Amino acid sequence: MAGKKETVLDLGKFIDKGVRVKLSGGREVTGTLKGFDQLLNLVLDECLEYLRDPEDPLKITDQTRNLGLIVCRGTSVMVVSGLDGMEEIANPFLPAEGEIDVGAAP
Repeated sequence: MAGKKETVLDLGKFIDKGVRVKLSGGREVTGTLKGFDQLLNLVLDECLEYLRDPEDPLKITDQTRNLGLIVCRGTSVMVVSGLDGMEEIANPFLPAEGEIDVGAAP
């Protein structure tokens, strides 16, 4: 018989630690993971939502909104990542300043 089914993501190691969650529809939140279930419903405490740029809805700004204690429904959770060791890097696909973009139209 088959053994215990293992999940790809072990959220147990993130309990009481900071996580960043990307939700369908483009919202991003950070908070302390307090609980989860097999359907990926998440309970986050001290939650902050990162607001989007009004001129470019695909871009996240540094502005935040305090949400407090929230429940994220598992069907809307796209990505869960720990905050430890997370840092923003420059986009390696953008041409550096002074560099000529070969694919650009004249």
